[in-house]
Amino acid sequence: MSDEVLFDVADGVARITLNRPERLNAFTLDGARRMRACFEEATNDRSVGVVVLTGTGDRAFCTGGDVGDFAEFTIDVDRAMNAELLRLSHEMRTGGKPIIARVNGYCMGAGNELNMQCDLTVAADHAQFGQTGPKMGSTPNWWVTQLLPRSVGEKRAREIVYLCNRYTAQQAEEMGWVNRVVPADQLDAAVDEWCQSLLEKSPTALRLAKMAINQASDQLSGAVTQGMELITFFHDTDESREGMQAFVEKRKPVFRPQA
Repeated sequence: MSDEVLFDVADGVARITLNRPERLNAFTLDGARRMRACFEEATNDRSVGVVVLTGTGDRAFCTGGDVGDFAEFTIDVDRAMNAELLRLSHEMRTGGKPIIARVNGYCMGAGNELNMQCDLTVAADHAQFGQTGPKMGSTPNWWVTQLLPRSVGEKRAREIVYLCNRYTAQQAEEMGWVNRVVPADQLDAAVDEWCQSLLEKSPTALRLAKMAINQASDQLSGAVTQGMELITFFHDTDESREGMQAFVEKRKPVFRPQA
C-alpha cells in the first residue's frame, strides 16, 4: 500500500493526509487513486461521521498534480489522471459525509481544486491560496471554474483564475473562499471543534443537507467532464508542454511567438 496518502479512522473522524511534504504534497496518479479509495472507505464506514483532508507538515496542504512526474508525458497518461480525478470528485461530492479541508500551508492549483470540493475549510493563518493553470499551460476545469464563482463571485473568480496571483488566508476568508482562519498552533483544535460539532448532528440530516446544497452545482457535472476532456487535448499541445516544462525548469514560459 502506498504511503503517499495516509488514512486513519478514530472516534468517528476519518483523516486523509497527503504525505509528500518534500514535494509540497503534490499528488501523482497513484496518489489520486489512493485518495479515491480512502474517500470510498470513509463513505462505507458507518462509524465515520466526518472526513478531514489535509497534508503532512506545515508548508503545504497540496500544490496540485506533480508535473515533475510527467517527464514521459503522453495523452494517455493525462487521460488516465483526469479520469481518476473525475472518479475522486464523484466520491467526494456524493459520499454524503461532511468533508473539512484542514489547510496547513500552500493550497495551490489542483490543491485548491481539492479544497473547493470539500464542504468546509479551516486554514492556518500562514496558508496561501491560488490557481496556476494559465501560467503553466492549463486550466482549472476540475470543479474550480464551476464552483469558485459561487464562493467569491464571478469577477473575483476570473481574477483568481486568469492572473494566477497568490492570496493570503485572511484574504481568502474575506472573499468567502474559506470558512475560518486561525493561528497555526490552533489549527488542529479548530478542526477538532468542528468535527465534534458535526458528530453531534444527525448523520442522515447532514447527508440530505449535503445532497440538497450540491443539487444545483451537480447540474454542472457535464461541464466538468467536458472541460477535463478538453484539457486532456490541450495538454498534448506545444503550448501546454512549454508551460509545464518551464514550471519544472523554474523559468518563465514563452507562450507567444517572439517578434
